[in-house]
Amino acid sequence: MDEIIKETAQAEIAECDACSIEAKESCVPLEENESPVEPCDCCANEECEAQEEEKPGETVVSVKELFKDYGKLMALNGVDLTLTSGKIVGLLGPNGSGKTTLIKILSGLLTPTYGEAKICGKEIGEETKAVVSYLPERPYFGSWMKVEQCLDFFGDFYADFDRELAEKMLIDLEIDKTKKLRTLSKGTREKVQLILVMSRRAKLYLLDEPIAGVDPAARDYILETIISAYNREATVVISTHLISDIENVLDEYIFIKQGNIVEHGCAKGYEEKNGETLDMHFREVFKYVR
Repeated sequence: MDEIIKETAQAEIAECDACSIEAKESCVPLEENESPVEPCDCCANEECEAQEEEKPGETVVSVKELFKDYGKLMALNGVDLTLTSGKIVGLLGPNGSGKTTLIKILSGLLTPTYGEAKICGKEIGEETKAVVSYLPERPYFGSWMKVEQCLDFFGDFYADFDRELAEKMLIDLEIDKTKKLRTLSKGTREKVQLILVMSRRAKLYLLDEPIAGVDPAARDYILETIISAYNREATVVISTHLISDIENVLDEYIFIKQGNIVEHGCAKGYEEKNGETLDMHFREVFKYVR
């Protein structure tokens, strides 16, 4: 009996738990100065996998002490913000709170009065414009253009444009690419622009009110399109006041009020953790804002 117990104990010691000294003998030794690319089978445990999944993404947006002064109006008042890759972020606030100003600065359309703004570690300029896909709040294509001409335009202008993906989404939404924009409804024209923007393989997507003019029946598809189409190593920033429609797809939320970020938190599981929806919380925070 003593011999059986001894043999069992020795076998247990030899088992690799990725931490014990004895486990080292069961792993393939590395040459001097060699770094492991992948753990061997005996060292691949659930704890290591969990740590890998929790590893933070790369910084896509970095903003420090950002001000935008329009003379009598301070649109941004010392904004500090960091956004990492792989996140869908809601930029939420009432009209005139600074949402569009911040988005336009990040897209390179506006210059801040003071402060620092970087995309993927670079000062905003020609390089960053190549990795930012921006959806403005208003249409910018000529009404005389056909949908397929818009596809041609994006294909010529952006090297990262995926035309096959764009055409698939047009088919899914039953939009005829041979139609001129002026023959389409306002909501359909907005869908076309969103499809074009989301068909780029960008690092940062800036969507200013992407579902404001879209009929409720199409909103779920639009949001699903945003989730499924964007580059997983990128960041999506959605500016909107329709919080109840988008809160379930958000990873993070930002509340901006009078040019100041008053809250920046996790949107996943918000209702379960706080006993109220993000939309309810937004209404409370901005209760007296007119």
